[in-house]
Amino acid sequence: MSTPPTGSGPTGPVRVALVGTGNIARFHASALASLPEKAEIVAAVDVDTEVLTTFRSRFAIPAGYTDLSAMLEGERPELVHVCTPPGLHLPQVEACLGAGASVLVEKPPALSLAEAEKMAAAEGGEGGPWLATVFQHRFGSGARRVRALADAGVLGRPLVAVCHTTWFRPQEYFDVPWRGKWETEGGGPTMGHGIHQMDLLLSLLGEWTEVSAIARRQARDVETEDVSMARVDFADGAVASVVNSLVSPQEESRIRIDYERATVELVHLYGYGDSDWRITPAPGFEEEVTTAWENGERGTDSGHHAQITQVLTALREGTAPPVTSAESLRTMRLVAGVYASSFGGRPVTPADLGPESPFHARMDGGGVRW
Repeated sequence: MSTPPTGSGPTGPVRVALVGTGNIARFHASALASLPEKAEIVAAVDVDTEVLTTFRSRFAIPAGYTDLSAMLEGERPELVHVCTPPGLHLPQVEACLGAGASVLVEKPPALSLAEAEKMAAAEGGEGGPWLATVFQHRFGSGARRVRALADAGVLGRPLVAVCHTTWFRPQEYFDVPWRGKWETEGGGPTMGHGIHQMDLLLSLLGEWTEVSAIARRQARDVETEDVSMARVDFADGAVASVVNSLVSPQEESRIRIDYERATVELVHLYGYGDSDWRITPAPGFEEEVTTAWENGERGTDSGHHAQITQVLTALREGTAPPVTSAESLRTMRLVAGVYASSFGGRPVTPADLGPESPFHARMDGGGVRW
């Protein structure tokens, strides 16, 4: 089939389709519906016709399909939001890219590094179509303000950090057939929950160089871990403590970075606003740091709306939308590194996670781990 045009040519709203119409798709559709000048939802796809019909009615979506290939042929979308369980992402992303449609895929983008690399290889090059991953915490004004201050040298060098995703999921949560299994979810809280905070940490601190970790099944009857803990080293010398948990009754998402000139802290749960950030200047830097912080960007919460807005803008400008496949792979390598270190009993570097590693093909390394 012929492919829709990519690059800087098209004008008007981006033609968008959604694949999967479950809970997370509602966040996508709500964001798209609030941006009529940028996006037009032309179709939705789901194998459950009842759920599909309800979803289409709620968001006034004109066309519904139970088959992805038929939708791609019939509607020729420019962008497809893939909101299905992670075990389905690879073939669906490849089908969309092969049909000339760029893709925004939910996290985790793939079950393994090998799958993520296959997706990246299916992109169309400089002119698209492109693959982007939903890591929306990068796009709130709080995170953007921290990056701007760090880039300007106001905060000094990062020294030590904390990145904790301590959430609670009861055993019933895992009654959904694909949850808690290596084959269909790819991992536990490290892969499916804490990955958002870990991605935000990497977007603030840059390249990681080594991880030493443990993973445990503390309380849930699942194949995967329900807790992991890691020490992560970064190229600029910073070191971070990373905890991911699904057994923590007091739920919290926390990032704290101690820079030379200030401590920056974010405490929230599933999304943040400006008020969830706090900065504490080091003695002697109060005026400079406080002034820069108060004059920084404000007014944008983290969330799908913030990232989707930038994705749509990039497509109309003919550029790769954020978060690119290369950036997503960096985060996925850290996830794989946590598992490889946990199950291998030794520190792991990015270079240890190439195709020769068993943790390249599967996050559990292909072995029975408990």
